[in-house]
This record gives sequence, C-alpha cells and structure tokens, in this order.
Amino acid sequence: MDDLKANIYDVIKTPQLMPVATTTEEGNPWVRYVVGIGGEDLSIRFVTSLQTRKAAHIKRNPEVHMICGAKTLESTENYVQIAGRAEISTDEQERHRLWNDNLKAYFSGPDDPNYCVVIVKPYRIELMGMTEMIPQVWEA
Repeated sequence: MDDLKANIYDVIKTPQLMPVATTTEEGNPWVRYVVGIGGEDLSIRFVTSLQTRKAAHIKRNPEVHMICGAKTLESTENYVQIAGRAEISTDEQERHRLWNDNLKAYFSGPDDPNYCVVIVKPYRIELMGMTEMIPQVWEA
C-alpha cells in the first residue's frame, strides 16, 4: 500500500459518523449521518433499511459524496472527502459481517428483510490536513 493510500486508510478504518450526500428525485443534494467503516481497498460500508429515502436515492442515482475523519476541531489531524458510487447489497455475508447489537433497535437481526449494506466504491478521495489548503488526491 503506498503512503497516500495508507494515510487515507488510517482515517477511514474505524467506525465513525460520516455525512453522506445523495441526490433527491428533484436533483437536489440531501445529506445525513451514517456510521461507516472503511476497508483496505478504500471502500466505505454502512448499513441502512431498504425502505429509507437514502436507499431510494442511491437506487435512482448511485453518485454519493462523503466526509470522514473530523471528530473535533481540537483532535482532528486529517480528514477525507470521498466521491464514489454506492451500491446496495443484501448479500448474506456482507450483512452478517457488519451486524452488531446496536442495530437491534432498527432490525430484528442480520437476516431482517429490510436490512442492507451500502458499499461506496470511491473513484476520488481528497486527503486534507487541518493546516493544509491543498489536498493530496487519490483516484481510482
């Protein structure tokens, strides 16, 4: 893994709140928080219900934008902006891999028919430092 990719992975590898922007039926941006986690391939995964606006937006237009890594102004060193294409997965292995007991408030279990995993495959990631004005850019 090259240095830039490793630095990006360091930002995304732990579960965290991430704003994700989708596009509404009217073509407007819509942003909400999700709890996402990044993989070594720099993909981001988060869970949702198949019945959410988010899932409907992704089915209509898979282009998404995400930001992660900024926890507080005092503790943040680097953050990333991610442009990617999202896909909705109901794959059993994916659903079981991301399942945790906190999801019991929303789903009956990892086999709940409304439970799905959103996989964001990035094509551009900008790594920003809190003291830098120009990002380091990774592109697929």
